[in-house]
Amino acid sequence: MTRHLVEPATAGHEVLHTLMESRWSCRGFRPEPVPREVIAAILETARRAPSWCNTQPWHLHIAEADATNRFRAALAEHVGQAPAENPDIPFPEAYEGVYQERRRASGWQLYESVGIAKGDRIASARQMMRNFELFDAPHVAIVTTEAKLGTYGAVDCGVFVNSFLLAAHSHGIGTIPQAALASQAPFIREFFDIPEGRQVLLGISFGYPDVDHPINSYRTERQSSDEVVTWLER
Repeated sequence: MTRHLVEPATAGHEVLHTLMESRWSCRGFRPEPVPREVIAAILETARRAPSWCNTQPWHLHIAEADATNRFRAALAEHVGQAPAENPDIPFPEAYEGVYQERRRASGWQLYESVGIAKGDRIASARQMMRNFELFDAPHVAIVTTEAKLGTYGAVDCGVFVNSFLLAAHSHGIGTIPQAALASQAPFIREFFDIPEGRQVLLGISFGYPDVDHPINSYRTERQSSDEVVTWLER
């Protein structure tokens, strides 16, 4: 019988901490594609993500080569017609308090990195459109969940997405998870021929990062560990 023991912290802890500490959302990519075998290795690692009762509700539609360019062009043209947002899962109703503060801080970091001044609505709108151009990434993965599994199916997919992001980073691949793409869920469903009963959660644009692009120069802050926990001692 195989025994699975919990070992004390090992070198694996340092590797994981380094990956978590150094990963960032990449918004500038080099044009060369990621080899299929590298993508397969990323998926091989990410598929080990846990889920409720091992349901594994995630599924990916991955575009590469000409398919990515076709999708990028078609999506940008579609969004250019100013369609209404129509996500499968409702977006947040409002950002308030500390959540709004963090959102704004992140946004200003992004704008400053590419020289967009406060109040320049034209430039900020153009930067927002870069989401729908996939930031020039050579690949995009559309992540879907089983609608009948509800909120917890989406939670499980979130665990998988984080595993995918870290696995990609370990291979030197830049990623950016994009809820913005889910705002056009009907268009995405038709383009990728996604079956009914599957909900579009987000897209992940990925590829080799352009480390010299100024938009990749900043890093967002995180709460301290003390701020994310409430201890119950007795």
